[in-house]
Amino acid sequence: MSNSFDPDELQAALEAVHRAGVPGVFAEARAGEQIWRGAAGVADLATGRPVTADMRHRVGSITKTFTAAAVLQLVEAGEIGLDTPIGHYLPDLVPGERGAAITVEMLINHTSGLAEYLPHAYPSLAAFPDLARTTPKSLDDNRFSKFSWDELIGLGVAAPAVGVPGKPPGVYSNTNYLLLCRLMESVTATSAEKFITRNVIERAGLRDTELPAGPEIDGPHSQHYEAWFGMIDPPRDYSVYDMSWVGPSASLISTVADLNRFFDLLLAGEIISRAMLERMQRTVAVISFEGKTVDYGLGLHRMEVPGRGTFWGHDGSVWGGGAISLTSADRTRQASVALNLQRWNTLAPSGRPQPHAIDDAFAALLRTLTGGRPGSSPR
Repeated sequence: MSNSFDPDELQAALEAVHRAGVPGVFAEARAGEQIWRGAAGVADLATGRPVTADMRHRVGSITKTFTAAAVLQLVEAGEIGLDTPIGHYLPDLVPGERGAAITVEMLINHTSGLAEYLPHAYPSLAAFPDLARTTPKSLDDNRFSKFSWDELIGLGVAAPAVGVPGKPPGVYSNTNYLLLCRLMESVTATSAEKFITRNVIERAGLRDTELPAGPEIDGPHSQHYEAWFGMIDPPRDYSVYDMSWVGPSASLISTVADLNRFFDLLLAGEIISRAMLERMQRTVAVISFEGKTVDYGLGLHRMEVPGRGTFWGHDGSVWGGGAISLTSADRTRQASVALNLQRWNTLAPSGRPQPHAIDDAFAALLRTLTGGRPGSSPR
C-alpha cells in the first residue's frame, strides 16, 4: 500500500469541489515526509479575492477534541474522575437523579441523554434532523448576541431526555461540552478558554489557533457563506459572529496545518498520555445532528477509509464555515480540509436534505486526500 500522493490529483479533487458549488476550499495533506497544501476558488465572492491554504478558519466542533483533551489532562492529574457523576461537581447545573446518573465520561462521548440546547436558544430554528420548519432569521437576529452558558445548559437539561445515561446510541449535544467547560473551570479556577489555550493549544505549538474573545476572525481568512438549505439565496457571509452560543465546544479558529499538527501530536501521546489516548479511542455509537450514526470516543471520531484503514479525527460546522481533520491510526497519513460554504443542500418535501453535486465531490476529495480505494469514501 503506497503512502505517497500525486499533488496534481489532489489539486484536481480540490478544484472539483469548487466547480460543484463551494466558493472556496483549501486543504493540507501529509504522507510521511511529503506535505501538500492547496486551495481552489475565492475567499470573497464580492471581490474575487482568492482563497489560500494558510487562511484561518472557524472549524466548529473540531474544538471538541481540544476540549476533551484538556479535560482528560485533568483526569490524569487526579482533579477529575471520568466515572464520577457530574452532579458531584456541578449540582446546581445538573441536579438530582440525573446529576447522579450522568458521569463525566458520558458527557465527553455524548451518552449522557442530555438534549441539544440549540433549538431552544434559537427559537426560530428546529432541531436536526427535522429541518423543514427552520428559518434563517435567528442567524441574523443573534449575530452579536451574548449567550450565557449556564442558561444554554439549563435549556438542554430542561429539555426532554434523548436517551438513558450511559446507554448507546448516544445523541450528539453541545450541552455536554458546555458542561465540561464549566467543570474545567470549577476545578482550575480559570476560564475554560485560558486552560485549553495554555494546556492544549500552546502545548501543541499551534501559532494560528485560538478560541476567539470577540466576533471577528483575526488574520487572513475567508468569508463564511451560509446557505441554510437554500433558504438564504444567495448565501450570506457570517464570518463575523459572536460565538458565545457554542463557546469552547465549537468556537475554535485554526488553520489546516495547525489541525494536522494537533492531531498528529495527540495520536503520538504528546497531548495526553498513551494510556489516556487509549481510553479516548474507546468508541460508542452516537447519532449526529444530521441523523447519521458515528463511532465516537472521548472527543474523537473513528472513520474507516476503504483501502486505507482506520482514521481518527473530527469534523465541524458553524454558520458558513466547515472543516474536517483525519489522521490515520499509524499517523502516516493526514488530511485537513476547510470549506467556506455550509448547508448547500435544499430540502425535500419530507424535510430531509436533497443530494447535491458538492456531496459527491467532497467525498471524492476526502478519498483522494486519505489515499482511499477509488470509488469509496470514508465512513
